[in-house]
Amino acid sequence: MTYHGRLARGFPICMGERAHATHRTSGCRHGTLLLLFGLMADLESAVAKMFAIGFDGKTLTPSLAKLLDRGVSAVALFSRNIESPQQVARLCFDIQKRAGRPILIAVDQEGGRVARLRNGFTPIPSMRALGETRDERLAEKIGRLIAAELRAVNISMNFAPVMDVDSNPANPVIGDRSFGADPALVARMGAALIGGLQNGGVAACAKHFPGHGDTSKDSHLDLPSLPHTAARLQQVELPPFAAAIEAGVAAVMSAHVVFDVIDPENPATLSRAVITDLLRQELKFEGVTISDALEMRAISDRLAIEETVIKGANAGLDLLAICENPDLQNRAIDALSAGLRSGKVAQEIVINAYLRIEHLMRQYVRQAAETSDLSVLNSAEHRAIVEQIAAVPVGPDPTERSTT
Repeated sequence: MTYHGRLARGFPICMGERAHATHRTSGCRHGTLLLLFGLMADLESAVAKMFAIGFDGKTLTPSLAKLLDRGVSAVALFSRNIESPQQVARLCFDIQKRAGRPILIAVDQEGGRVARLRNGFTPIPSMRALGETRDERLAEKIGRLIAAELRAVNISMNFAPVMDVDSNPANPVIGDRSFGADPALVARMGAALIGGLQNGGVAACAKHFPGHGDTSKDSHLDLPSLPHTAARLQQVELPPFAAAIEAGVAAVMSAHVVFDVIDPENPATLSRAVITDLLRQELKFEGVTISDALEMRAISDRLAIEETVIKGANAGLDLLAICENPDLQNRAIDALSAGLRSGKVAQEIVINAYLRIEHLMRQYVRQAAETSDLSVLNSAEHRAIVEQIAAVPVGPDPTERSTT
């Protein structure tokens, strides 16, 4: 049974081949029900799988262990979790060992200002500097370089590349994280980098859909909104994401930005019109959708976490990212479980998220190595690749500030 077939009309169609879907038998229906029961028998674990979490500490903590036991499917690492390559590799090994199952371990390793892994790793220039080369082959090599170094320390997903178009010089949070101001350039360079990452065995994540490049507010601190027409979005913001989807990007991250022409009431992260209607149905994206961090004030100043996760799931998000507070993380899982039981969230949503996440993990998660070969990190070969990009001064990371 194909992955596409399992997602047709929202539910697994049959335990047999899609070609036989029009000839359903009672046995086929029984097989479907068994599959649904198997997915939903452990309700809390199925719901917990829809969460990506962060934590404080450089070793496995009791609060992280509890959340792994509950069934979360992804752990995001930040600078506060990083000490050295050896420590990161061991931490990731310990996380996977405690989980006792495949688990996504992710990091923001964009290059430039936003790079969680620095000491001992190859310094990656900003994507603006890479974009200025206009060299797609070089972008692909950078993607492979990053993938090799992430794989060496047991990391399976990169929250990159930024596919936002740098169309507003006053933007406080995107700027040189973007490949540039030309949508076609962003599309080409981003697609090439995605290819390098994923051919190197690391899942890529295009962000921040449907575009954060023209905002004048930082969504870590406030809720931006954009008044652009549909024609403008089709010309500027959307082409890079369409290119990422065409390149087979594994995941897309949502923006905490209101797009008035699509949904004037909700930020993209919580908008079914954006995540389901636009991203899934119009752009035909079949991979994993993930929120930006839900503690960011664009969201948290307006909604309690309990309401946020219900709205996010109903919008069409597969992974809900809560990156700092274990109490908030546990409350969110409890709220989504309660929403599923009460009917506020349909079983179909949880099942589809489960299937998409499982599909991604089958592609990119491998057994973590207890003893890692770190010789690839900051190797002469890798330094030679990045030396082809002009050096650009690196400013402070706009994503590492507290979201509270």
